Amino acid sequence: MDLVRKIWGVLHRTSLTRWIVIAMILGILFGWLFPKQAAGAPIISDIFLHLIKCIIAPLIFSTLVVGIAGHSDDLKAVGRLAIKAIIYFEIVTTLALLVGLGAVNLVKPGAGVQLKTADEQKTEDAQKLADKSKQVTFKDQIEHLAPTSIFKAGAENDVLQVVIYAIIFGIALARVKGKPRQTMLDFFEGLSEVMFKFTGVVMLFAPFGVGAAMAGTIGKNGPAILVSLGKLIFTLYGALAVFIFCVFVPIMLLFRIPVRRFFSTVREPALLAFSTASSEAALPDALRLMEKFGVPRRIVSFVLPTGYSFNLDGSTLYLSLAAMFVAQAAGKHFSFAEQVFILLTLMLTSKGVAAVPRASLVILAGTLATFKLPIEGVAVILGVDAFLDMARTSVNLVGNCLASAVMARWEGELKLEPGNASNDVATTATEAQMSSK
Repeated sequence: MDLVRKIWGVLHRTSLTRWIVIAMILGILFGWLFPKQAAGAPIISDIFLHLIKCIIAPLIFSTLVVGIAGHSDDLKAVGRLAIKAIIYFEIVTTLALLVGLGAVNLVKPGAGVQLKTADEQKTEDAQKLADKSKQVTFKDQIEHLAPTSIFKAGAENDVLQVVIYAIIFGIALARVKGKPRQTMLDFFEGLSEVMFKFTGVVMLFAPFGVGAAMAGTIGKNGPAILVSLGKLIFTLYGALAVFIFCVFVPIMLLFRIPVRRFFSTVREPALLAFSTASSEAALPDALRLMEKFGVPRRIVSFVLPTGYSFNLDGSTLYLSLAAMFVAQAAGKHFSFAEQVFILLTLMLTSKGVAAVPRASLVILAGTLATFKLPIEGVAVILGVDAFLDMARTSVNLVGNCLASAVMARWEGELKLEPGNASNDVATTATEAQMSSK
């Protein structure tokens, strides 16, 4: 009896991330050793993917509406800060998307992975008809931006239309005064919280979906597919490293933010975000440390939570990389213009989900469905997503901490302790001239 309790205690204390890694390994072994039996495993991963897809519309809609309308009472006081923050968020996340797109086109980690396109999964005749059909024009793409029905967009998981509807709805709600606005805001805040919990419940099924997905993938394609998935992991980590040194560090130099002191400050919450794969777990510590760093409370308390919905640098880089990885694996070649349109879609959809564990999979699933890419790609990526999620989540946290410091400097309210200046690695030319005077 004591042995059973000890075993149960060990199993209960094992984190979801570890369970996913264990399931991934077991799924690989099962698919390798029993390829015929593994052919029926994908039905389990399909069930998991269906559950993921049903989260997309309500989660994006509720979080985006709350993000836009939730600060309406303080719009006059924080208007200037909000505009600056939005400009900064858009610039940095666009750079993240471009870095991810450049990395995936350079390394091509999806080459060699065999996935069928959504049309091929139906019938070969349907694929032939699709090849002969008229290509969608730019005019059609622009017209598609305007949703005809939020219910239709939600039922079809058309993420782009859901986002646009949510933006307009959030702006309209922000202009409503009194009890009606508060009632609607409370409703969407409640819906947002429920969907976060819903996501958590669905993720409990993730190890089974991962194991089944990996078993089916290995059984079908053989162990060689792991080489491409390994390339995906190293491509993401390399792209994130390039992004930190080529985007974050120059921003620090431009806004005269001491590099060593900043990274020393965010080291602890970044490690917490990396180990838990959740930016929210590191939020309280990050707020405290960034205020100690010299960012005023009114700025850090606004920028950090807002950035969790609108400035997910690591996640946006991952999304562009993952989307093109699936396209490469499916053998679908997008032109430069089409890739730019995918980036524009991701710029909007990545703003709709707060930093909850593996929430990027929700956005990725919706983006794949929008561009007729196989949802099977999510199942393949999910097998190694535990490793991907830790890296992108920690970069999300560091990026939002940096955003709060940049906004404080931009507002002229960053108050660094002069006694620690000698410990900084980098001092800008402006600071050097000031010290020489």
